[in-house]
Amino acid sequence: MNPSKPTPKSVDEYLYDFPEAVQYLLEELRQAIREAAPEAVETISYQMPAFMLHGKLVYFAGYKNHIGFYPTASGITAFKDELSTYNCTKGTVQFPLDKPLPLDLITRIVKFRVQENLAKALAKKGTRL
Repeated sequence: MNPSKPTPKSVDEYLYDFPEAVQYLLEELRQAIREAAPEAVETISYQMPAFMLHGKLVYFAGYKNHIGFYPTASGITAFKDELSTYNCTKGTVQFPLDKPLPLDLITRIVKFRVQENLAKALAKKGTRL
C-alpha cells in the first residue's frame, strides 16, 4: 500500500496493482472470504479490501513479502494455536507470499467472525426491545 496513491475505488482495482502471482493469492483469499461469508458486503476501507457484515468483519492487504489478514483481535485470539506458525500481532496475521494460503483456516476464522458479528447484532437488537 502506497499512501501517496489514490484510494482504489474497488477491490478489483486494488488487486490490479499487484504482480500476477500476488494477485492470484489475494483473489484466492477474497474467494475464501466470499464463500465463508456470502452475505458480507465487499468494500474498500483504510485503502484496503474489507468485508462488512453487521460491522467490520475482516480486511486483507498485499505487501512486498506477505499478505496481511485482519480478522480483528478476537479472530486472532480464537485461533492463536493454529496461527502460531505465522507472524501475528493483536489483530493481524501475515501469510508469506512464498507459501500456499491456509484457506481452510481462513474460512474457519471468517465463519467465526460472522457468528461473532451476528451475535453482537442480535444482542444489540435485543437491548432495544
